[in-house]
Amino acid sequence: MRGKRLALAMMMACAGSAAIPLPLQAQAAAPERLRIDTKRIDAALAAMVADGRAAGTSALIWQNGREVYFGTAGMADRAAKRPMRRDTIAQIYSMTKPVTGVALMQLWEAGRFRLDDPLSKYLPEYADMRVYEGTDRAGRPFYKPAERPITVRDILRHTAGFAYGAGPTEAHRAYVAADPLALTNTLGEASKRLASVPLLYHPGTQWEYSIAVDVQAALVEKLSGQRFADYVRAHIFEPLKMTETAWRQPDTRLPRFAAMNVKAGSKLVQQDAVEAQKLNFRDNALTPGGFGLASTLDDYQRFARMLLDGGELDGARILKPSTVELMATDQLDPAITERAWLPGKGAVGFGFDFAVRKSPPQTPQENRGATGEFFWDGMASTLFWVDPANKLTAVFFVQTIPYDGTLHRDFRAAVYGPAYKGPAGD
Repeated sequence: MRGKRLALAMMMACAGSAAIPLPLQAQAAAPERLRIDTKRIDAALAAMVADGRAAGTSALIWQNGREVYFGTAGMADRAAKRPMRRDTIAQIYSMTKPVTGVALMQLWEAGRFRLDDPLSKYLPEYADMRVYEGTDRAGRPFYKPAERPITVRDILRHTAGFAYGAGPTEAHRAYVAADPLALTNTLGEASKRLASVPLLYHPGTQWEYSIAVDVQAALVEKLSGQRFADYVRAHIFEPLKMTETAWRQPDTRLPRFAAMNVKAGSKLVQQDAVEAQKLNFRDNALTPGGFGLASTLDDYQRFARMLLDGGELDGARILKPSTVELMATDQLDPAITERAWLPGKGAVGFGFDFAVRKSPPQTPQENRGATGEFFWDGMASTLFWVDPANKLTAVFFVQTIPYDGTLHRDFRAAVYGPAYKGPAGD
C-alpha cells in the first residue's frame, strides 16, 4: 500500500512540474494575431471612391471559419444611380485563371497526364515549336527550334514562352496576326492558331504572363471530352454552389452587373452597360480559360474558402489537400531570373495559376500579407487571396480599367494594418 501511495505521489509531482511555466527565454514567440478592423476597411473603400480611383467597391473577408467583414462603397452603375451591393455581379477577368488551374489539376489527380509530359502528347500542334531569336543585318527575323518541348508544367506556371498580345518583336506581330483569342474561335481553334506563332523564349527559361491558361482550358477539353464550360460547371461550380458564376450569364442577371469604368486622364468614364456585358461571351464561340468569368462576392469567396480548407467546402471535395499545396508552392527554378513584372507584386514566386508570397513584405511600399499566402487579380482591378497563416480569405471587387495596383495596396493595408509583416517566425 505504501508503495502505491509513493507511486501516486510521484505521478502527481510529475504532472505538477509539467504545469510550471517555462522561463521566458525558453518559450516560443507568440504569433502575431491578426484582428480585422472593420472601420479601417470601410474608410479605405470609401476613400477609393472619394478620390476617383473607383466608382464602386466591395469586399468580403472570412477568417477562422466565419465572415468577419462585408462592406461596400460607391456605385455599381453611376448612370443608373445603382449602388454596389452584395449581389452585384462583376467581371473578374484573370481571376478566371485559378478556376481553370483547379479544373486541370483535377484531371492530374485522376491520372490523365503528368506535369512534365510534353504538351504535344495531348495537343499535337505544339510538337515543333520555333523560338524568335532576333533579326539579321537586313532586319529579317530568324528563328531556332525550341531547345526542349513545352511541358504541361510550363503552361501552369507561365514558362512556356507564349506571347499575350502586341509587343516589339516579330513574334508579337505574328501573335496579333494569328488572333488566337478572337471570340469567334473555339478553344481548339485558338490553340491551333497559337501553335503557329513563334515562342518569345525557350521553354522553361523565363517567366512571362501569357495565353498559357487558355491552353490549359483547351487541354481540359481534350482530356475530359467535355466542353470546358460544361466541365467547370459540373466539377467546380455546382459542387461548390457557385450558382452565379459563369462565362455566359442569363439576361435576368444583367441588371445586377456593375458597369465598367475606364480611366481617361484623371477621371473614370463609365462604359455603356450593354456593351460591357457583351464581354460575358453569351453569343460567342470562345470560352477562355484566362478570362471571361463574371461572379459575385459570395460565389468567389466559396472558391477561395475551398482552397483555404484544403480543397473541400461543406462536404464537397474539389481537390486533395496535397494538390492545393502543390499549386500554392513556388514552381519557379532560381535559374529563372527573367520574370517580367512579377517582382512588382512583392516578395513572391509563382505556383500553378497563383502568385505565392515567399517572405514578409520587404519595404513599406510593398503590399501587406503573410508568408505562404497565394493570390491573383484581374484586369478590372479585382483581387482575391488565401492566407493560411491567418486562416483568412479575402475577395475585393471593383471595375476600374486599366488595372490599378494602388487599390490593392490600400485594401491590404486596411485588412492587415499598414505595418503588418506576418506572424512571428515568417
